[in-house]
Amino acid sequence: MKKIGYLLLVLLLSLFVTACSGSHSESSEKSANDAVERDMGSASEEGKSTVETSVGDGDGEVAGTEAGNRTPALETIANTERKIIYTANLQIEVKEYQQALEDITEQVTASGGYIVSSTMYEDTEADATNGELMVRIPQDKYPTFIDEVEQLSSKVLESSVTGQDVTEEYIDLESRLKSKRVVEARLLTFMEQAEKTEDLLAISDDLAAVQEDIETIIGQMNYLANRSDLATITINMYEKNVTIGGLGDDELNTWEKTVEQLKKSVNFLLHMFSGLVVLLIGNIPIFIILGAIAAITFYIVKKQRKKQS
Repeated sequence: MKKIGYLLLVLLLSLFVTACSGSHSESSEKSANDAVERDMGSASEEGKSTVETSVGDGDGEVAGTEAGNRTPALETIANTERKIIYTANLQIEVKEYQQALEDITEQVTASGGYIVSSTMYEDTEADATNGELMVRIPQDKYPTFIDEVEQLSSKVLESSVTGQDVTEEYIDLESRLKSKRVVEARLLTFMEQAEKTEDLLAISDDLAAVQEDIETIIGQMNYLANRSDLATITINMYEKNVTIGGLGDDELNTWEKTVEQLKKSVNFLLHMFSGLVVLLIGNIPIFIILGAIAAITFYIVKKQRKKQS
């Protein structure tokens, strides 16, 4: 009986262990299946997102590409020619504004630059002419141009030069332009393959938006290239006449005084001659009467002397 009892106990334990292991394996299998289903669902969603991005409006691809290219590599920046925007400001005194303006204009032409704007105004209190001149000079010639302008002036009141490095910004625009070109090419391919009118219209709208972005980027690149190729220089000119202390205006116009005195002398002689002519011609009747009286008087006196003798 004891042996039968032991056998029953062992059999029950075996059944219990078997049941537990079966339940555990079923639970593990279920967990594994759930994990696989989750992975498959994630992969499906990712694939769907990729397909929508490629065939859709192209914005997702552009965003991803631009995000990767937004920060240029250091090697690319190091190997690219630096693009620096130079801006200079000069304040100078000149002896004669008009002459200084002509000289600076000649220097601008000789340097291969051009005048952007020119402003002139009169200072009534100081009786002087002042003005402002803004010019664009090629980057490799602007230091020489500044030296020549300072030499033309009588005094340099202020001189400053600032530079802004836009190399990284320019490279970033180049990267964005390449990404937009890729998207443009794919949209053109999709347009050729499109069979439905709805798809064709949608792709056309997306293509127009991408091409507009391309034009904007090209405009920004051209602007940075122009600003970095030509330096902008602003010149403020103040006219200041040189005077000798201790001498007034009346003491410096010797020639004018001489001419004025000569005119007075000639006028006096002409006035005197004119009066003499008027006196002689205008008093002819009186002179005739006086002459007759003098002749009669002379005749009578001469006759009396003759009688006495």
